[in-house]
Amino acid sequence: MAVKIDKKIKGYSVLTPEDKARQAAAPVPAESVSRATAEAELPVAEVIQMHERIERPDVLVGSTYKIKSPMVEHAMYVTINDIVLNAGTEHEHRRPFEIFINSKSMEHFQWIVALTRIMSAVFRKGGDVTFLVDEMKAVFDPRGGYFKAGGVYMPSLVAELGAIVEEHMKSIGLIHDPEMSEHQKAILAEKRKQYEDRSKKNTDVTPSTKRSEAPTPSLSRSEGEGRGGGALDSAPASATPLIPNSTADHVEDIEVTGDGASFPPSASMCHKCNTKAMVIMDGCQTCLNCGYSKCG
Repeated sequence: MAVKIDKKIKGYSVLTPEDKARQAAAPVPAESVSRATAEAELPVAEVIQMHERIERPDVLVGSTYKIKSPMVEHAMYVTINDIVLNAGTEHEHRRPFEIFINSKSMEHFQWIVALTRIMSAVFRKGGDVTFLVDEMKAVFDPRGGYFKAGGVYMPSLVAELGAIVEEHMKSIGLIHDPEMSEHQKAILAEKRKQYEDRSKKNTDVTPSTKRSEAPTPSLSRSEGEGRGGGALDSAPASATPLIPNSTADHVEDIEVTGDGASFPPSASMCHKCNTKAMVIMDGCQTCLNCGYSKCG
């Protein structure tokens, strides 16, 4: 059998029996490895996550908060203990592990014990436990809420417990409070300065003024009788009555709240930060605490 070669020959080799045996052998397909299997075989650090199988250590770190509410006679002390996971590594973080509430008042003993046991069980379960804050802060007392120090409105005692849990979670880095931008901080500082300047200006206004009158000439007894009139007694200048200025602006005192911020007593409630800091500025209600304005 003749084979015609149309291309130029650049080299050649003699086909040996070993080459024929190699070509006759069937090729072995390479074993395919999935991506999930390859990632599972990579060395990874053993990061311990919070779950209910973690045993309680002998020592836990925590914080105790005090609640003095007009709804109960005695103060309540809330203790939240945290467990430290992955201690000494870059993945170290604290998670709430248990909660206790102690008080001399036995009025709410049953539901307080039930609430603390349920919350501790949720903490040990793991996962996202921040939903407890929103659920507790949404509880309202049918008898009405109260104002805590600083003018912050609390709709119920359970809501204040939720606020304490939120504060604790913020301190351990589980909840991050969104900070205002530099532009918003500058606007809020300008609004507060304008309100303080207006309050100082109202303080400088005097509440009463003196009536300006021309001096009344005094007549002697003989001159008065000679003109047919009776005796005139000249009133001293100090007897001139003082007329209060009815158009004077009302001066409003500024009270300092528990947080160190000064808000007027007549300020209304801000529904965004629950602080009595809403005042009317430039014809619009503006919050001096968080900067919220109904005019946008």
